[in-house]
Amino acid sequence: MNAVASMLGRPAAATSSGEPGAAVELRGVTKTFGAAVALDDLSLTIRKGEFFSLLGASGCGKTTTLNLIGGFESATRGTLLIDGRPMQDIPAHARPVNTVFQSYALFPHMSVAENVEFGLRMKKVPLHERRAAVGEMLRLVSLEGYGARRPNQLSGGQRQRVALARALINRPSVLLLDEPLGALDLKLRKLMQTELTRIQRQVGITFVYVTHDQEEALAMSDRIAVMDHGRLLQVGTPSEIYDRPANRGVMEFIGTVNAFRGRCASDAAAGAVVGVDVEGGGTVEGIANQALKTGAPATLLVRPERIRLAAQPVDSGPALRGAVAKIAHLGFVTHCTVRLPDGRDLLAFRLNVEGSRFDSLREGQAVFLSWQASDAHVFPADAQTQPIEAPQAALR
Repeated sequence: MNAVASMLGRPAAATSSGEPGAAVELRGVTKTFGAAVALDDLSLTIRKGEFFSLLGASGCGKTTTLNLIGGFESATRGTLLIDGRPMQDIPAHARPVNTVFQSYALFPHMSVAENVEFGLRMKKVPLHERRAAVGEMLRLVSLEGYGARRPNQLSGGQRQRVALARALINRPSVLLLDEPLGALDLKLRKLMQTELTRIQRQVGITFVYVTHDQEEALAMSDRIAVMDHGRLLQVGTPSEIYDRPANRGVMEFIGTVNAFRGRCASDAAAGAVVGVDVEGGGTVEGIANQALKTGAPATLLVRPERIRLAAQPVDSGPALRGAVAKIAHLGFVTHCTVRLPDGRDLLAFRLNVEGSRFDSLREGQAVFLSWQASDAHVFPADAQTQPIEAPQAALR
């Protein structure tokens, strides 16, 4: 065990009332504000030591979930456990959690060192222990030598690190992070993403991270819970969420997709390849998300990076014909907009590496579009965004 993890200690093992290996459990939790339902029968398990993200658009319930864990809100119904202990009668200050906010919430009249040690001072930890812990925390967040400075003498990224050190020094079992990078510019946000994942791995504490940024969640998380209107759509690793979406809502929210409306060309069981006769002419293929009947209205979704462009018809599988409308070189990736005969535009992406570029294509050129059937997903056209069943949210 490294020095930082040793200093922070480890959470106590879960009691028999909780799921083994669980840091946080929500069982059938509902939260209402008057007539508004913020969380609707939410069941979720977060494992010890993982970087777990709550992802969704504004109003999906992710911050309400964080506030329930932190003790800033109480559930209308259901059970919340942390380290196997029910939390309904435990006030916020007595819970084994700490929170890092987007606003940092640093004391402007205190130095960096005084901000970091504040929690220990409130607990009346001896001075020599506080100083040793502060020094260890400042090294952890790469702020050695900054202890005497005031918050207004720091950059946004440095203030965020101070807030993180102040939260970690209290040795929480779970650290809650409420969109902590939202106020930073893009370059600094990318840097802090790397720093947060490094720190989480080093200390081994469970991080529960709230964000609406899909790329941020994919880059940082061990697992992600995608939420919508207070319900879980899917829980999984970044690759599971991106490549194997549980439903249409997840696929449309995560990343960029091209959508084709049409009708099923044949009967198909869930998980089977099915052809879709698309509006505007042509047939495309994808994997059926659920059982589909011949002639049933359907929507096929495929990601831009899965689309292949060729100047000649492809021999394997269906292809659509179009014309290059625009090519945009964006550093490491190139975006190609292709216009279909019915006037619709769709996107194809390519990494700018040898043998993979769109260098041979020109605006106005006729092209053929195709993809592997396994890279596209077919959903009933009238499918609603369905939440996952509770067992899928549990430990696996």
